[in-house]
Amino acid sequence: MLDPARSYDLIGDVHGCARALERLLSGLGYRRLGGVWRHPERMALFLGDILDRGPHIREALHLVHDMVEAGEALCLMGNHEWYALGWTTPALPGSGQAFAREHNPRHERLIRETLAQFEQYPGDWHDFLGWFQRLPLLADAGRFRLVHACWDAETIEQLRRDHPDGRIDRAFVQQAGEPDSFAAHCMQRLLRGLDMPLPPGLTLTSHDGFIRTAFRTKFWEDAPETYGDIVFQPDALPEEVANLPLSNAQKAALLRYGEDEPLLFVGHYWCNGTPAPLRPNLACLDYSAVRRGKLVAYRLDQETRLEPSKFCWVEVKRLEADA
Repeated sequence: MLDPARSYDLIGDVHGCARALERLLSGLGYRRLGGVWRHPERMALFLGDILDRGPHIREALHLVHDMVEAGEALCLMGNHEWYALGWTTPALPGSGQAFAREHNPRHERLIRETLAQFEQYPGDWHDFLGWFQRLPLLADAGRFRLVHACWDAETIEQLRRDHPDGRIDRAFVQQAGEPDSFAAHCMQRLLRGLDMPLPPGLTLTSHDGFIRTAFRTKFWEDAPETYGDIVFQPDALPEEVANLPLSNAQKAALLRYGEDEPLLFVGHYWCNGTPAPLRPNLACLDYSAVRRGKLVAYRLDQETRLEPSKFCWVEVKRLEADA
């Protein structure tokens, strides 16, 4: 799928910030030729979550789709592309619901802006749903890897038995609507990461207003002892929770991406501050673009350890982030 000898520009979650994406690509040396953004020597790799939340979702999808179709980019599936597929794919017979992703108020809120922006373009929406279905869940070029949220080797090995290229089919999306299925576990783990339940009776309200009973965790910490050692999200844990010790069972349930493994790039986690490696072989490129943060890229050449100077970004202006 990818040539490990080529140079790439890896780009984090766009979420409908098409104008910021154009500025980022321009700054990276891409130019729009024949209606497609192109670079004479490099290729763009998008980590997913092109849609939802932002003011120019349809434009962002056209931009990325056209680059992919022209061979100028690769795009992974993010959890929001998966949500769109589940929202529109009929559920398995006998499941008790109409669609693979339940049409409840919480789920509707996430996709509301996308549906509104495509209301006058049903043909485009139909075509993009077909494209989402063809997006791979991961990419492995040997010396570097890409996945939207979490590299789980065991889950990926099982996925590849039936889907060697990491691309899933409609039946897999339907199966993912069944909470106890492997498909649901696979999509949850690769596209949303590893969550840890909060102590009983405790909830968190995120910056975007969602009430949560679990928090996002690191999948690379070597010897964590407390909840605070593994939290990886913009919403901090209360101090009394962060200081709680992890049980042996909780420690055993965590994943550990070793420092001796290939470079790994993820999105998804709403980082803030100055983009930098999480560790020498691991980077998150999601810096909350749609929250007036940064749209971030990493310029990958032949290095085997991440170089802080190769992170590039644009600050997302208010009008680019607000609908």
